[in-house]
Amino acid sequence: MFRIKEKSILHLNVNGEDREVVARPSDILLDTLRNQLALTGAKPGCENGDCGACTVIVDGWPIKSCLMLTAEAVGKKITTVEGLKNAPIQKAFIEKFAFQCGYCTSGFLMACHALAQKHPNPPDFVIDEWLQSNICRCTSYEEIGEAIRVVLSQKQ
Repeated sequence: MFRIKEKSILHLNVNGEDREVVARPSDILLDTLRNQLALTGAKPGCENGDCGACTVIVDGWPIKSCLMLTAEAVGKKITTVEGLKNAPIQKAFIEKFAFQCGYCTSGFLMACHALAQKHPNPPDFVIDEWLQSNICRCTSYEEIGEAIRVVLSQKQ
């Protein structure tokens, strides 16, 4: 007979704080962040890794939290949009009107923030590649591209 393993207590580092969660081996990070830690900035969109609405930063890299098991996040540093705390990209998104409905915004913020950290002076094709990992159904990507370029120009 097939038996699902019981839940385990896991320790996560989220937004600089050590947090304790209870998870089954099959629980995804997106659900754990939203349902147990009340961090609802990462949004459930496609839930198969295509849209990027659930993007968080794990050890400095943008990760689609619908594709990562909670257990895989143990021992890693997780940053959600709630943990950005007035990062330059947030101000740039406002100034450049880089959102409309806002559903995809947190995922784009996380991808752009990670891009600025990992590649402080990227060529345009790298910016375009990083933005392709997220989907916005309301607006063009022009304003989002302008916002990340503003932040990158301030780093030079």
